[in-house]
Amino acid sequence: MVVEVIDDASFEMLRHKSGAEKLRIAFGMFSWARRMLLSHLRAEHPDWTEDQVTREAARRLLHGAL
Repeated sequence: MVVEVIDDASFEMLRHKSGAEKLRIAFGMFSWARRMLLSHLRAEHPDWTEDQVTREAARRLLHGAL
């Protein structure tokens, strides 16, 4: 198991955010990661359909296999 610890500056910034702001930040990070993964899969598998790309991205995101 990997446990990542955030640095003091990040902790201080997040400590003052509301729950909604933290969720907005988390969603933005997830959306960015998903877009990057989709782009990578499209480049790596140009022969795949869009459905295959999105299914593989979902599989990797659900199972932590980036």
